[in-house]
Amino acid sequence: MRVGCLGELLVEIMRDRVDVPFDVPDIFVGPFPSGAPAIFADCLARLGEEVFFVGAVGEDDFGKMILRRLKEDGVDIGGVKILPDFTTGVAFVTYFRDGSRKFIYHISQAAAGQIFPSDIDEEQFSRLDYLHVMGSSMLINDNCCDAYLRAIEIVKKKGGKISFDPNFRPELLGAGKARALFQPIVQESFVLFPTQEELEVLSGEKDVDKGTAVLLSQGPEIIALKQGKKGSTIFTSKEKLFIPAFPVEEVDPTGAGDCYCAGFLAGLSRGLPLIEVGRLANAVGALAVTKKGPMEGAPTQKELEEFLKKF
Repeated sequence: MRVGCLGELLVEIMRDRVDVPFDVPDIFVGPFPSGAPAIFADCLARLGEEVFFVGAVGEDDFGKMILRRLKEDGVDIGGVKILPDFTTGVAFVTYFRDGSRKFIYHISQAAAGQIFPSDIDEEQFSRLDYLHVMGSSMLINDNCCDAYLRAIEIVKKKGGKISFDPNFRPELLGAGKARALFQPIVQESFVLFPTQEELEVLSGEKDVDKGTAVLLSQGPEIIALKQGKKGSTIFTSKEKLFIPAFPVEEVDPTGAGDCYCAGFLAGLSRGLPLIEVGRLANAVGALAVTKKGPMEGAPTQKELEEFLKKF
């Protein structure tokens, strides 16, 4: 299976301790390679799938580190630009004891925001089996959104499928705006990966079963509801499958959802029954939280197999 992805490439720099706000001096650790689509792509490549990436980094050490990591893990970075007039994107993050996080981003005016429809090579995207769409990347700026719309058009025209992770913060975007922006993408999607909050916003329904029914009627054949420490639930027009989470010690939750999506597509690629696809995805998401740094816990296929043998 060949999967395409585009969007923000950045480094993440995080507080070393919980409950330390940004407005006081304290220790940070990092940088770690990051960016939601980059985490997804790196994880999927580590699982043995073919991944093509379109993005941009600055001509600096942060950019070199990100590209080295993606290349070493098997991502095709032929679509990544190195821009001497822009710096590589950066995200600062701090965690709190209640599980919440705060971010300071340098993305839209960085290299990460310099993705345009002209960067979408029709030959490359015509060869994709799946295009994985990240809502966060569509929200960077208008040109990034237009690039995604161009990619979706090409992939659908050539018979490829769309997987869609909304990956947005409803409280920042607003329910009405989010629904209007993302509904056309939902309609084009084969598989949809919302959180419960995103499901409610996109469907207009608070009840999970009603919400998934609404969205399934709009186009997707599969909805994989990401439920964090609870696990996940898979919905189709014919079945509802709850898959409990694997017990692990959480070190850093960033990127778990992106890795879950990678595991899910890997399972689909292998032709597994849906319940086994969900179990594989849960395992990948669980392993993702066991190391500090958003990509550091993404397992190789061998590591995944060893982990699953324990259960």
